[in-house]
Amino acid sequence: MEKEIISWIYEAAERIKTGLGEALKVDQKNGRTDLVTNVDKEVQNFLVEKIKAYDSTAKILGEENGLDQTAIDCGRVFVIDPIDGTLNFVMQQENFCIMIAVYEDGVGQLGFIYDVMRDELFWGGAKVGKVFFNKKEISAPENKHLSQGLIGMNAALYRQNLYHAQEIGNTSMGIRILGCAGLEFIAMIKGTQIGYVSVLSPWDYAAGKIMMDQLGMPSWGADKQPLTFRKREFFIGGTQATMTDIQAFHKGKH
Repeated sequence: MEKEIISWIYEAAERIKTGLGEALKVDQKNGRTDLVTNVDKEVQNFLVEKIKAYDSTAKILGEENGLDQTAIDCGRVFVIDPIDGTLNFVMQQENFCIMIAVYEDGVGQLGFIYDVMRDELFWGGAKVGKVFFNKKEISAPENKHLSQGLIGMNAALYRQNLYHAQEIGNTSMGIRILGCAGLEFIAMIKGTQIGYVSVLSPWDYAAGKIMMDQLGMPSWGADKQPLTFRKREFFIGGTQATMTDIQAFHKGKH
């Protein structure tokens, strides 16, 4: 299965690059900074066609075209984000990802995050028992504490100090706001950031969570509750040491 998915991702990436020119059409969803393009929709349709041809019984949870209500916990479910970081895609023409995850009866099996313009693919999970950067197996990053590394952060959470975001950020070596959940997960998997605090939809975290699980890096929702995969929700993930440090803020021990 993984070989097929990787081939779909590379083909989708070529479609995205082709769509970067004059053919790009941009619309607003819920405001001027919440954008969707014709390329998002076309690439999701392309991935759906590939998935259905591969497994006609598979279900799909995706950001676009009315596929955002699919439950994760019954049968084989592909979770897809055709362009994660659409605002970056439109404004910067870089710093965006394709993300695909495979869940079976609610259990994560394979996750894929592809940084299109840098040609960097991170993938793996329980089905293969490993995580790879392109074709090279990678090991779990160093288990650093919050004070020892950079942390990815949602700008609104930090600005409003929700979930102790400012205290968490101030304890770290510094915050980073990349505008693309996929890049934040890549940074954690590579070990260049020690955690990520944000508000995410299921397609934003589904692939990254699978790889974090495989590498022994915890993630959860508000109050340490399991993520629901049903709505936009608080997300926190990182090294075990960082997650312990952050929990102390939430328990009022700082």
